[in-house]
Amino acid sequence: MALSNTNAHYGGITKTFHWLTALLIVTLIPLGIYANDLPYETSEQLAQKAWLFSLHKTLGVTVFFVALARILWALSQPKPALLHPDRKLESLAAETVHWLLYGSLLLVPLSGWVHHAATSGFAPIWWPFGQNLPLVPKSDTIAATTAGLHIVFERVLAGSVLLHIAGALKHHVIDKDSTLRRMLPGTPAINIPTRAGAHRVAAPIGAALVIWVAALGTGAALGVYGSHDTAVQAAALADVNSDWTVQDGTLEITVTQLGTPVTGSFADWTAAISFDETVTQGVAGQVDVVVSIGSLTLGSVTSEALGTEYLDATGTPTATFNADILRDAAGYTAVGTLTLKDQTQPATLTFDLNITDGVAQMQGALSLDRLAYGVGASQQDEGSLGFNVDVTVALTAQRAAP
Repeated sequence: MALSNTNAHYGGITKTFHWLTALLIVTLIPLGIYANDLPYETSEQLAQKAWLFSLHKTLGVTVFFVALARILWALSQPKPALLHPDRKLESLAAETVHWLLYGSLLLVPLSGWVHHAATSGFAPIWWPFGQNLPLVPKSDTIAATTAGLHIVFERVLAGSVLLHIAGALKHHVIDKDSTLRRMLPGTPAINIPTRAGAHRVAAPIGAALVIWVAALGTGAALGVYGSHDTAVQAAALADVNSDWTVQDGTLEITVTQLGTPVTGSFADWTAAISFDETVTQGVAGQVDVVVSIGSLTLGSVTSEALGTEYLDATGTPTATFNADILRDAAGYTAVGTLTLKDQTQPATLTFDLNITDGVAQMQGALSLDRLAYGVGASQQDEGSLGFNVDVTVALTAQRAAP
């Protein structure tokens, strides 16, 4: 069997690409559906779900490169002649399906890959080249859009595969011609029509584009390009009286999931601060912080993090940190308690502080044990979800006018 195509037969390389791609597709689609439906309430369930999704993503990236190589090879090869050039409509349908397959084999894994790169957390791709993509920022909007595109393109791919299989079986069982046999090992005898019709390009590509546009429009009508996370109503926080008014700042947490750090932030929090910068030893002030738990974004696991098993944003909508501000020769600490999920534990925040012309710049950090607050109590395996949670805060505050 020759490696290259001829006017009558597909070569060995084309056949290898064809069947390798087919094997990957029939593995990937049910694997993704199965993994998506698995529960993740325990460490073992989460580990299994993540492992299967990592396998799905890794095979998806493999499909992208295999499909790209397959298309480049196909463009460099002669395409075997049509066996029924007189069947114009049937030939147009078959070639349209081929272009749908080629395009979908690139668009499905690419949309999934961009979605992965735009999110933080959960299942990594198993390869040494990192989890990000150039020009793809971490973005909830991009993640939601590409997740929807992935679904739409996958449906087009699945439909194209079914039509492709149906056409092959029709040729083999009803027409009893060599359409299917010439994609199998060997070189079967094939009767090429004397007036073999040329393969059309423009019309099938145009028809495929129309189908993709219709599919994208249907996806938009169904709302698949938006976030599907269950919305949690973030607690509205009251204004606070403070000797120092926070002008801007960030409050972030970093958790370790399956060995990978995942960082998120709270969009809404308040701080009532009293502080005397002239104190050089002992208690220099007090801080009372209230955090709206529902304002957290934590990459691809935001909705899970806000659920009852974890931060329980509905049942306990706020967390509070109440502490004395202490100063000594080593610097500043805020020593007090953190109340989260109705659990109050000692907490110490170490921070740096610089005050210039009544404007304070502060950066601090503390570490928490999530199990001490009953967060993810069923996740007892640190390999799935780390026990330690790093909290960092940075803010700019203006001294209130006397």
